[in-house]
Amino acid sequence: MLDGKAYVWRDLVKLRRAQLAEYVKAQQPALFELREDSRPQTARSASSRYLEPSLFDERRPA
Repeated sequence: MLDGKAYVWRDLVKLRRAQLAEYVKAQQPALFELREDSRPQTARSASSRYLEPSLFDERRPA
């Protein structure tokens, strides 16, 4: 019983399969063109750039 209603298991399985089929069919388009990141793996995130600075980074001495 769900919410005070009796359900047949077979009907619940059929409804769930229909939900899954709709989920598989649904596709959300990208908001912008996806391009491949050509930077090295260590330069792709801010934390990696901080931990492994490049030789050619323009950083002012502290």
